Amino acid sequence: MLQRFPMGIPFGWFFVSYGDEIAVGEVKPLRYFGRDLVIFRGESGTVGLLDAYCPHLGAHMGHGGTVDGDRLRCPFHSWAYRPDGFCVDIPYAKAIPPITKREPIARPYPVVEKNGVIWAWYHPDRVAPTFDVIEHAPFTDAGWSQPVRRFWAFASNPQEIAENGVDLAHFEYVHKMEAVPEGQTSYDGHIRRSDAQGERTVTLPDGTTKIIPSSVQTIQNGAGQKFTQLTGVVTLSLMVLATPVEADQVELRFCFTFPETPEGSPEHQAALMAIEYTCGQSGVEGDIPIWHNKIHRARPLLCDGDGPILRFRRYFEQFYTEGDTPRQMAAV
Repeated sequence: MLQRFPMGIPFGWFFVSYGDEIAVGEVKPLRYFGRDLVIFRGESGTVGLLDAYCPHLGAHMGHGGTVDGDRLRCPFHSWAYRPDGFCVDIPYAKAIPPITKREPIARPYPVVEKNGVIWAWYHPDRVAPTFDVIEHAPFTDAGWSQPVRRFWAFASNPQEIAENGVDLAHFEYVHKMEAVPEGQTSYDGHIRRSDAQGERTVTLPDGTTKIIPSSVQTIQNGAGQKFTQLTGVVTLSLMVLATPVEADQVELRFCFTFPETPEGSPEHQAALMAIEYTCGQSGVEGDIPIWHNKIHRARPLLCDGDGPILRFRRYFEQFYTEGDTPRQMAAV
């Protein structure tokens, strides 16, 4: 059988929840990275993310687990786990197993809460984080609107979604857009930055047209964190949040904000219309049926108008462990 994707799950910081989706004392089951997980928020506000199944007798701690201080208690026998995975209490035991003093027995995942998102660090070999989550001003500073959120789930992976941004030719044929300039791109280790400047022709309410300057600025921080600033008729700041559920299943979230304007004002309505355009058939929803059904060609046949696809793939290769990296060669 043809394998759709030759790569596994990349490592990096990934969305696992919006911060306001888990309250103090709340426990939830999740599934990401091909694993069943449990997330909880302790009474101090600290968030923990652990493998879901209790190391004792295998209960899923996301179903019936409870918060006790900053610890998670298993619903089966009330073993208590800190966010770092250490078991610190077995209420009926006279002496808890010595291993609990030496190491975490419930696999923990490093978490950081920034930009209104709970980010989890995933690495298949349990390597500690090698870079930090970026804080992005439009999602932390005053003067920006409340976030507008969108969600999709389909059969793909973070690399396929991220590669879309450098596939210049598809913008005309999938999104019916005017020519998209390649712009300036820089690569610095795990960070990729791009800045494309251009013009757009817009139709005004009186039927006349106007050419306005536009730009797309992007910062990608590893496999799971991407910020895009779009300027034109309106200014939008976007977090692109692609989290692998399995190696071939992904959840994609778009989280938008824009300069604060009175609700119902023409500026506010224009921003909401721009969001719908970005999300709709002229935007990501035009891509999803293709992502959902395509395969990854590790040796694509490319031509001169395709954009810097291979350079992007060389950048993305660093987020796979050795032996899990597809050979990104091409006949051009």
